[in-house]
Amino acid sequence: MQKRARQAIVTVTAGLTLIGSVTAAAVVMSPGQGADKAHIAQSPAAAEASSTPQVDPSTESPSTGESGTETPTTTGTVTAAQADQPVKFVPEASETSAATPTESPAVKSTAKTAEAKPKLPSGRATATSFWDAQTASGKAMRYETIASPYWPLGTKVKVTYNGKTAIGVVEDFGPAEWAVRQHDIPAILDLSEKMMADLTGTRSNSVHVNFEVLKWGTGRVYRTSGTGYKLAMGR
Repeated sequence: MQKRARQAIVTVTAGLTLIGSVTAAAVVMSPGQGADKAHIAQSPAAAEASSTPQVDPSTESPSTGESGTETPTTTGTVTAAQADQPVKFVPEASETSAATPTESPAVKSTAKTAEAKPKLPSGRATATSFWDAQTASGKAMRYETIASPYWPLGTKVKVTYNGKTAIGVVEDFGPAEWAVRQHDIPAILDLSEKMMADLTGTRSNSVHVNFEVLKWGTGRVYRTSGTGYKLAMGR
């Protein structure tokens, strides 16, 4: 009785084993299953092999030198020492042209002319008045006529008295030396009586005025020295 029972148990166990094997094979070989379910049937060895990390061929492992120390190899990467090196900045062509503006020949010529042009005289002096029928320039006496012993004929002068201004031209010589030095400020210019009357209200007068030479004339000069000469020349 016991022998038959053991045989029955063995038979049942063998049947269960056979059923399990058939089921596993069916899982592996059954059509219509995706790649994910087929992966279930992989053996433990294959699964272990697939879980092993792969080495990127673009990354090289450090080589060991003869001294036993690891020597890093450079495969397109930047080391820390290289990263610390200063980088020289090269400006673009547009930046270079903008940083170095060029001057035109006209601008350079104007700058040179301004430097070479001397400062014209100006200051405070005594002005007297006169009226002659004939002037040293040969021109008839007029409102704009001014006389001076030191300025060349044709010199243009601006005269200001108490805020009123008149512009005249040197067309005659005078005052005389004695008349120049008899004033507290040298009388280096004579105004036409018409200009004096316009500035002061009196035709014949002697007043302190501010003068400014606007343009040098090219005519003759009466004297190049004497009382008030340095004042007339702005020195």
